[in-house]
Amino acid sequence: MPVEGVTGVANDEGRTVRARYHIGLHAIVPVNAPHPPLLEYPFAAPPAPGEACVVAPGVLWIRMPLPFALDHINLWLLEEADGWTAVDCGYGDAVTRGLWETHFAKTLRGLPVKRVIATHFHPDHLGNATWLMERFHCPVVMTLAEFLTAHAVLEQHAAHSLADTCALFAVHGMAPEFVAALSHRGNHYRRGVPGVPARFERMVDGDGVAAGGSSWRIICGHGHSPEHASLHSSGKSLLISGDMLLPRISTNVSVSAAEPDGDPLKRFLDSISDFTALPGATLVLPSHGLPFRGIALRAAQLQAHHTERLAELESAIAAAGAPVSASEVLPVLFRRPLDLQQRFFAMGEAIAHLNHLWHRGLIRRTVAADGAVRFAS
Repeated sequence: MPVEGVTGVANDEGRTVRARYHIGLHAIVPVNAPHPPLLEYPFAAPPAPGEACVVAPGVLWIRMPLPFALDHINLWLLEEADGWTAVDCGYGDAVTRGLWETHFAKTLRGLPVKRVIATHFHPDHLGNATWLMERFHCPVVMTLAEFLTAHAVLEQHAAHSLADTCALFAVHGMAPEFVAALSHRGNHYRRGVPGVPARFERMVDGDGVAAGGSSWRIICGHGHSPEHASLHSSGKSLLISGDMLLPRISTNVSVSAAEPDGDPLKRFLDSISDFTALPGATLVLPSHGLPFRGIALRAAQLQAHHTERLAELESAIAAAGAPVSASEVLPVLFRRPLDLQQRFFAMGEAIAHLNHLWHRGLIRRTVAADGAVRFAS
């Protein structure tokens, strides 16, 4: 049952305009480089709750809370002649909807939401889409895979159920008590997405979307979610990156029960490489953290981070001397105590890294008669 999540340091935003970059659990500082390259942060702080910040003509930044360790999401409002386009819409709870009410009167000046663009199906991005659609009689725009996945997870269909996820984690070595605790939580997705739109307007990779006085090109990425949509405006020199490029934390990349043998990490790394073709002056508007410049640097940092973790994982498997499960290698990738929510994301990410090494032929995978999956050198 995939839901929103990232790995790394959740609330380290780099409040200064220029801050040393950190990722995951370690700073990446090149040897013999006393002044490592820096991402540029033109905004020192986010807008306060109920407030908005202008990031470009016709583009406003608002922030909504989340009931997780990662405690916020950035949303983007694009001003139209007679209303607004909202890019993502926050977690579907009373707190977020109360803040939306403030923005309806104050930020939107009583003008309607004319369209909701959802970058992907996760609760903090899609949670209020149906509510906004019904309130303003406006369309919800998504990619097809995100729309269908949202329905599958909400209704627990097509190997997107909690039972399927529990079964996947069990064969990858999760202890029975953790499997039982995860099962006991129920459909966590429904808490953040009370309803999924019954209809939508489809966008595909390469589409042009007119919004906020500019044309935005849709750039689809993979690995974090099935068909994540980012939006690039060459005219405004902006990239609304969603969760594909985050400035100070590493996006969660997990294997799902619907595709247990997949290699989402390869898809993610390929996708972020595609962003490096955009102009270096592009201001990235991420879903979490502060807007930043330095797409090529950020992509390189993420590539380096995953290369480092994969190498550590491969070495740990070699040193084990016997086949290991994804659960057994969690301490290699996550060197801190994990609560149940964090363990959920950690298991998916550990399987993703192991599958990536397996697909590259760097480790072996065995499946026992009882379905238990193990990996060895």
